[in-house]
Amino acid sequence: MLMLGTTTVLHAGGLMTNTNYHIAFDRMFARGASTEIDAVFSNPAGLAWTHEGFQLSLNLQKPWQRRDIEVDIPGYLSSNFNKKYDGVASAPIVPALFAAYKKDNWAFSAMIGIVGSGGFVEYDEGIPMFEVPIRAKLAAGGVMPKDYAYISNIKGKQYIYGGQLNITRKINDNFSAAVGIRANYYDGYNRGYVEAISPASVGPSDLINLRLDCIQRAWGFTPLFSFDYHDDRLTISARYELRTKINTKNDTQELSIYMYGQSGVTDVKALAQQMGNETTVAALAQSVGEDMAGKVKAYLPDEEVRYDMPSLLSLAVGYNFTPQLRAALEYHFFDDKHARMYGDRQKTLEHGTHEFLAGVEYDINDKFTVSCGGQRTDYGLSDGYQQNTSFACDSYSVGLGGAWNINEKLRLNVSYFCSLYSDYDKTQDKYMGTPYTATETYSRTNHVIGVGLDYKF
Repeated sequence: MLMLGTTTVLHAGGLMTNTNYHIAFDRMFARGASTEIDAVFSNPAGLAWTHEGFQLSLNLQKPWQRRDIEVDIPGYLSSNFNKKYDGVASAPIVPALFAAYKKDNWAFSAMIGIVGSGGFVEYDEGIPMFEVPIRAKLAAGGVMPKDYAYISNIKGKQYIYGGQLNITRKINDNFSAAVGIRANYYDGYNRGYVEAISPASVGPSDLINLRLDCIQRAWGFTPLFSFDYHDDRLTISARYELRTKINTKNDTQELSIYMYGQSGVTDVKALAQQMGNETTVAALAQSVGEDMAGKVKAYLPDEEVRYDMPSLLSLAVGYNFTPQLRAALEYHFFDDKHARMYGDRQKTLEHGTHEFLAGVEYDINDKFTVSCGGQRTDYGLSDGYQQNTSFACDSYSVGLGGAWNINEKLRLNVSYFCSLYSDYDKTQDKYMGTPYTATETYSRTNHVIGVGLDYKF
């Protein structure tokens, strides 16, 4: 029913995977050839060439994002319906912690951060997938919009917390390899209500009342491998993460429905606990319709819902043109078509996510460094994938920032990046079960500022 499935706020990466943990990424993007502390995530094998001894890094990011839906329905209920649903996505200050220790040919490293999604989204006027069919159903019963107040609020949370460990081995003067494992913890909820309330002149009872509170949690584990070639000027790296299976089981706190014409409120949660989920859906289809019963199914008690993180291939090359000037190119492929989603929704994608990244960094002097970078993200989106409750938009991202070497051991990083999204238009006949043709426009904005400290012992 209310499947706010990708409430990604701290975002640079695939549909379910973040790649921006360290501030160096935010200000340069292409960090796959890094041999500094951020290589704990972006190039673990590159730690064979890092600082001898201990390193720590604390990074803090603050994102802002909007996720808006606009729907246009010519002729809807004998008039034109056009409405924009503003989705406000937010997250608190988002931290990430890195640690590494190198001794001779070995390096050991770890990181903790939000590795997938990361935030909240709220639509304080609801979303069209409920308002449009509900108003049409009421109109079919002779109850027009002027006869009632429509109230809705829908919100979701989705965080995937991760802790990663790596072991790196320098094979010879130019080659190194690393293996690692990341534990991922999914923590999310979907909550909301939809009400259509009659004034006393029409009747004292609610015409529509839907309520949901569903919590989803699960663990998943990611093996990963990294290889690196390095000489004085050139670094070439490859990193591969296997698919992460995340299979949540619903902890449904509340799920109830009253639709105009029913004899009373249906406690769907209690019904499912008595009859089982499949029988409950079949019974609901008789009273609230097949479309609504299908939406409810994903939130029934103990229903299993998949949020797999896809396998990831990262290839990068970095080159030092001079001791002061460095540049890098990078490519990511997220195999989203083979990462399970509820209802096998991943199969509707045209292809997995392709990302192309580039960045340049320049040391002004021994104290100050400036950098900038860009990223292109192509998700392979389709009309079948895009939903009111979970959608994505292809984007270009740009970032910039700098670093200040406070002393030989301590470095301060600062950054800003934004993503410029392409709107996605989706036209549907018989929109949401009504006889109308509608066009939905999905749009997003994203801004992130960050600050971090790197320390060498």
